[in-house]
Amino acid sequence: MRPLAYGLVAVIGLILLLTWGALQVQVTLAGFLNGESVWSKAQKQAVIDLSDYAATGRAERLAAFDENYGLLMSDGWARDAIAAGRYDPAAVELAFQRGRILPPAKPGMIFMLRCCTGVSHMREAVAAWRAADQPLARLGVVARELRQAYAQGQPDPGWTHWQRQRIDALNDELEPLTKRFSLEVAQGAMWLGRVLFLGVFFTACLASLLWLRMARRILLSIRGTEERYSLLYDSAADAIVMVDDATGRILGANRTALQWTGRSVDALVGAELSELFVPLQHRADGAVTGELRGPGGQRRPVEMRSSLAYWGAQSVRQSILRDITERVNLEQQRRIAAEALASIAEGVIIADAERRVTRVNAAHIRMTGYTAPSLQGVRFDDLRCLPDGDPLPDAIWDTIEREGNWVGEVRSRRLDGTAFPEWLSVSAIRDQNGRIQHYVAVINNISTAKANEQRLQYMAAHDPLTGLANRAEFERRCVQALAAAERARGMMAILFIDLDAFKVVNDSYTHAIGDQLLVKVAERIVYELGDHGLAGRIGGDEFTVLLGELYSREQASALAGRLLAALAAPVVVGDYELALSASIGIASYPLDGTDVPTLITNADAAMYAAKTEERNALRFYSPRMQADARRRIALASELRRALTENEFHLVFQPSVEMRSGRIVAVEALLRWQHPQRGRIAPGEFIPMAEKLGLIRRIDQWVLQAACTQMSQWDRAGVPPLRMAVNVSAHWFGQANFVDDIRALLESRRLAPERLMLEITEGAILRLGEEMERTLRALNALGVGVAIDDFGTGYSSMSYLKLRAIAYLKIDQSFVAGLPDNDSDGAIVEAMLTLCRKLGISPIAEGIETEEQHRFLLRAGCPEGQGYLYSRPVEPEVIVQLLAAGRRQGSGSHLRLVPPEA
Repeated sequence: MRPLAYGLVAVIGLILLLTWGALQVQVTLAGFLNGESVWSKAQKQAVIDLSDYAATGRAERLAAFDENYGLLMSDGWARDAIAAGRYDPAAVELAFQRGRILPPAKPGMIFMLRCCTGVSHMREAVAAWRAADQPLARLGVVARELRQAYAQGQPDPGWTHWQRQRIDALNDELEPLTKRFSLEVAQGAMWLGRVLFLGVFFTACLASLLWLRMARRILLSIRGTEERYSLLYDSAADAIVMVDDATGRILGANRTALQWTGRSVDALVGAELSELFVPLQHRADGAVTGELRGPGGQRRPVEMRSSLAYWGAQSVRQSILRDITERVNLEQQRRIAAEALASIAEGVIIADAERRVTRVNAAHIRMTGYTAPSLQGVRFDDLRCLPDGDPLPDAIWDTIEREGNWVGEVRSRRLDGTAFPEWLSVSAIRDQNGRIQHYVAVINNISTAKANEQRLQYMAAHDPLTGLANRAEFERRCVQALAAAERARGMMAILFIDLDAFKVVNDSYTHAIGDQLLVKVAERIVYELGDHGLAGRIGGDEFTVLLGELYSREQASALAGRLLAALAAPVVVGDYELALSASIGIASYPLDGTDVPTLITNADAAMYAAKTEERNALRFYSPRMQADARRRIALASELRRALTENEFHLVFQPSVEMRSGRIVAVEALLRWQHPQRGRIAPGEFIPMAEKLGLIRRIDQWVLQAACTQMSQWDRAGVPPLRMAVNVSAHWFGQANFVDDIRALLESRRLAPERLMLEITEGAILRLGEEMERTLRALNALGVGVAIDDFGTGYSSMSYLKLRAIAYLKIDQSFVAGLPDNDSDGAIVEAMLTLCRKLGISPIAEGIETEEQHRFLLRAGCPEGQGYLYSRPVEPEVIVQLLAAGRRQGSGSHLRLVPPEA
């Protein structure tokens, strides 16, 4: 609307300007008319005064003529001077004053005389005015002649009459010119008035038309702008609300605001903005962030900016609300990323394209001590080098340029100057043109990992108990030593050391004592070895020694002798002093083998020979030993096959009531009938079974076979017998051992009290609390337990108090010296007294003579077994013996089965 107002003002101004111009023209014409009137009067008065002067000669008449004539002449001069453009303004001003010209008309008259003498009517008026100049000049000549005449006296009347006639003639000549001048001026004024009126009228009309056209265009433009504004207003992505500044009520809203609030126009208009918008933060730039309530109680994060406007006299705030959900989410993600960056355990470095540090996180500061300000302008790669100390090569940055990432181990420097191993990952961040803009480096202090790696490497190569080299590391070092000996055409040797009777220590004491003993043994071996070889532990109580750069086998023999002496010395372990020995086998390169596995195998064979033949001795390898070793290896393979091929079977040795000779029990004994080798003694294959972990399976087979045999005897009508079965500690200590026994007895329909389980003293001591729980469970089940080989090992009397211990077997080593050996007699009698006091049934083993039988009977032993009564026999022989015993009644108790030759 402002341009329209300006146009209207311009039109009015133009009309006023034209009107003012017309007025100025009218004033000018008025000046001309007034001048023409004065000039006409002056011309007529001049003629009258001159004619009267000619008649009377009075001087006052001449003076009046001169005044009027001077006015006429000054007007003519001014007219010609102005038209010529060369005049004195003061003289012209004086002439206008004489002619009594109106002051407001003077500029217009000068302008018209200067520029408009060619205009219609003005041209004719000026021409008539100039035509009067000659008559006026002749009138002046007459005035001079009359003045001269009167100056000389009284002129002739006839001459004066003639002069008066001349004056009248000039008056007649001037009068039409005067009238013509007046008429032209009047007509010019009328014409110019009409022209001016028409000009003003048409100009006003034209200006009005132009203004109306402009107004139309402006209104159309305003209407289009309003439509566009309305379209933009309604289609704006932001919510826009118009709010009364005084009341805070909404006056209008766009479509987006309606959608966001879920309200109609009628419902929204008149509502207070505070009902919909909840401000949360007022920012310094004037914006307000908050939440806009929407349908269903949902809240939309928005940013509101307001500006003040006026609708007439009403103050209105235009509030624009922008949805900042994405920005809030981005800020939240950025905050989470910043918090994650600050809280992650890995150090993070952000650097520019020149690798100068711009930012680091807290983990980096903890790792290195460097803060971001202390690293300003520092290239992060200047503080790092390769693990060998060389600078980071350009190949790293070439890899990052090509692949975008590089990962590897470097060595980093802390603020205090110390260095640490670091796992560095560097990635590149590029701009839209693909140029590297930043580097992001993630660092990890791998000092602990490196230490763990070294520890794992150490653990992978060393025995965890003794710290000696394990089998893999020992064999690797042997390969190196063998290669060195082969290059130098020298000699190397391997010593295989096995502790004698170490199993007895383990069985009699605890495994912890056994482990401590192994550590002491390892220390002695290392001490004796010094820097001249490598010691290793390859299993249980088996040690190995590598000797390189030897010149003769005697060097190995000398070291082996020192080792035997050192290991034979008593060892203090905890509260115990233990004495043991070792057997050592020696195999050397190149005499006894050309590869490491062969040398170790041959040294093992030599050790086995030393242990078998003598113990506490050393042996060099010989080919005969290898044959024995192969036989033992074959035995291990055949033992596994024996379980699957059912090559085992049971024999039974009777146990008799010593007073009557009646068979009251049998002991199940395992035998192995080899298809090629024939019968193999238990002492040969049981240790191998324990070493291979097959002893539990063998125990289970024996117990099942024994219970099956009892069930068969029951069906055959054989009197009920107690069955004694030996059980190893490996199975006895299992959690499900008692459940297995219960299930087996139930499946064979046997009474639990008919089963007696024999276990050695060492096994009871080794199992500890597990053994106590098992014994109590067996007692609750009704199964009796017998202590086998009582008194032969490291004894503990405390377990004898357990109710589950129902039997105690006196070992044959004490029975063999009876009745001549007083010590054996005293020990046996003490055992029998102890059993009577504790309510335990004693059973003597290994009774082979009548004298032993009588001594034990007198001492009060109720039950015994041995070759005096019967050797272990097949099941059918037991049936025959029982049948013969029934026929004989209380007959002889001796030699039920003749001794074997």
